[in-house]
Amino acid sequence: MPKPNDLTLEHFMAGLKRRNPGETEFHQAVEEVATYLIPYIQKFPKYNTARILERLTEPDRIIIFRVCWEDDEGSVHVNRGYRVQFNNAIGPYKGGLRFHHSVNLSILKFLGFEQILKNSLTTLPLGAGKGGADFNPKGKSDTEVMRFCQAFMIELSKHIGENIDVPAGDIGVGEREISYLFGQYKRLKNEFTGIMTGKGLEFGGSKIRKEATGFGCVYFMQEMLKHHSDDLTGKSCVISGSGNVAQYAALKLIQLGAKVITMSDSTGFVHDPDGINEEKLNNIIELKTVKRQSLSEYAKKYKLKFHEGKKPWAVPCHLAFPCATQNELDENDAKELLKNRCLGIAEGANMPTTIEAVKAFQKAKILFSPGKASNAGGVAVSGLEMTQNSIRLSWSDKELEDRLRVIMTNIHEECVAHGWEDGYVDYVKGANIAGFSKVADAMLAYGVI
Repeated sequence: MPKPNDLTLEHFMAGLKRRNPGETEFHQAVEEVATYLIPYIQKFPKYNTARILERLTEPDRIIIFRVCWEDDEGSVHVNRGYRVQFNNAIGPYKGGLRFHHSVNLSILKFLGFEQILKNSLTTLPLGAGKGGADFNPKGKSDTEVMRFCQAFMIELSKHIGENIDVPAGDIGVGEREISYLFGQYKRLKNEFTGIMTGKGLEFGGSKIRKEATGFGCVYFMQEMLKHHSDDLTGKSCVISGSGNVAQYAALKLIQLGAKVITMSDSTGFVHDPDGINEEKLNNIIELKTVKRQSLSEYAKKYKLKFHEGKKPWAVPCHLAFPCATQNELDENDAKELLKNRCLGIAEGANMPTTIEAVKAFQKAKILFSPGKASNAGGVAVSGLEMTQNSIRLSWSDKELEDRLRVIMTNIHEECVAHGWEDGYVDYVKGANIAGFSKVADAMLAYGVI
């Protein structure tokens, strides 16, 4: 057995890539974490002796299944469904379902692995999982989406439960899809239990759930600025994305006195130099959630330029919020932000920043928070929804937002405690070590399992 000092990043990553060939997103997520955890493990040999890092990067189980469904024309389609149950050391598996044509095992394993540390940071008793299918709900009718969700749940229902695995939504899985999935589970099992989060308020959902990830991301940025005797007032903010996370990050920024100047979608971005106010934001929300149209329509309405096929990172700003998808902000984008003297970046999406871009921000010593810290608000309120389901009560908007704010403040404090070094807070290091230590100690307590 190698001695503690024999554990190196190169050796560890070589073994992981050999066991998981071709899974580039998963490799990236693990390397980013292992870069910080291996020096920490070398200080505490008990983690190396018990092979905690190796065990942490191997899912408890992976379930892959066929999903057959009929479209409105009566044609049969076949998709592939997944559930990666990654780690349940501190609670039942918890993590979203993603319906998108890009879904594959590498993406779900990277998301599930990130979820371990993110869920741990919330301090709630939540394990980690992720799932979904290579099904794209865009352009499908409600009845087609319903048939797919019902077929998907027939198989998924065999593997989940309120004390086993509690899925939520993610890209392509909103309240409509959650409703169909939950309804089918209820029909199959003949029971009403909190086996999913993100449900409608009428049947066990939680208030501020849809707002939680975006709100939490902004609260985390607020805490980072406060730590440096600064605040959000008057800060110009560039946001990528126009989905749920981006919408509510924008709303909270507006409410706290910041100026939101961009939002984007898969077709490009719009730059509004005067700032997106609440009225304009409501127009964007209607455009994306009801009409399901491009942001180019927003640009036409307000006589703004739409930057087709481009990302917003070259627009001068004080703060940046990548809220769209993984690896959307690369090293060149980071250089543009730094050239324009951006003060800080808070990830709203999961791993939206490449490793090279992260290193550029760290070298410049500007504020940068990884998604496992700054986008933990969504899963935090999902955990609070589980609590409400268990006690058969619901809390008010204010009470939930107060709880969310306390959770995000506590996550920030943990990141500072573990990431402070020579006058600079490395939030990536702090989040990784803080999230790891709780899960690792639980795994040690259980013995070799």
